[in-house]
Amino acid sequence: MTKIYIDKISAVTKNLELKHNEKIMDDTNTPLPCDMGTVLAAEVLEDKSIYNEMELPTGRMSKLKKGDIIAVALGERAALKGFVGNLPTSLYPGDIIHLLNMGGVAGVCTSANTKEVGNPLRIRILGGIIRKGQQLNINQKTLYEPSDTMKSKVPLIIVTGTSMDSGKTTVAIEITKTLTRMGMKLAGAKLTGVGALRDLYKMQDYGVYNGVSFLDAGITSTANIDAETMKRVTKGALDHLSKDNPDAIIIEFGDGLMGRYGVAAVLDTPEIKANVRLHIGCAGDPVAAIGLAKGCKELSVPIDVISGPVTDNEVGKAIIRDELDVIVYNAFNPTTEWMDLVISRWLHAYQLSA
Repeated sequence: MTKIYIDKISAVTKNLELKHNEKIMDDTNTPLPCDMGTVLAAEVLEDKSIYNEMELPTGRMSKLKKGDIIAVALGERAALKGFVGNLPTSLYPGDIIHLLNMGGVAGVCTSANTKEVGNPLRIRILGGIIRKGQQLNINQKTLYEPSDTMKSKVPLIIVTGTSMDSGKTTVAIEITKTLTRMGMKLAGAKLTGVGALRDLYKMQDYGVYNGVSFLDAGITSTANIDAETMKRVTKGALDHLSKDNPDAIIIEFGDGLMGRYGVAAVLDTPEIKANVRLHIGCAGDPVAAIGLAKGCKELSVPIDVISGPVTDNEVGKAIIRDELDVIVYNAFNPTTEWMDLVISRWLHAYQLSA
């Protein structure tokens, strides 16, 4: 057991409230747990020119430099435009693994989109961070528990997409801003993806008063998690957010419908379907948008609005209007049609004044 000074604490460990001075188990002959959420101290082994920052619990991004000591947590990733990585099968102090995302999820990288993010940042494991002699895991301090049942009847606004970077957060922010200015009390959730805080913080900047993600259930990443676990995590999150009676809960789904993060499993949950009042789908091109709409219709969660880069000019908008019975909405240029939908769905229901 050794005392260590941690330079930078990752966002995924936020609920543990780590200090810069912690203790680690660093016996090189003793294996470390390889479970998701295991919290480790590691040394950054190189400088990178891209994808070289880590999110702190405050949401601030901090540039990583060779020699930095960081606190991370084990998890998986299956990003279309980033890294693919798994949990290590064995791990000892001194072993080298990779930082898989900016939120501080670490694992063994097996594939990378190097044009987008470069090679994965290598980190040397110094030891497992411990308290009272116990190895820390982010699941030891949670805000809510997964549940087999869901009592919440709070209306849901859901934002899905075809992949990462398809415009989901941008449109979620605009929806939040619009409804908050109308007087609605909104809660928010990020229910799939790899652990990070920035998307929830952005929604909170525009009026979401309370927000949670899968991190708050002790999960660093929903990559490759089974469908039943995803459904239980979602039910627990929504019941937790419903305790103080928000007018609606806005949900952003990380990654895409056909990804490996459990989006389709959550959408196929009967309790979720029953509460959805508005569904916005985001896509980068017409083929993707049409495919997303088809997939969601098959799950009986039809899309009301298409947004994202496909709506950045009149060509994409025209194709979507010709092919789909939806409203086309560009988050950078809101239209009267969009406001009409908002008013018809929400203003009348809650007897609010614009």
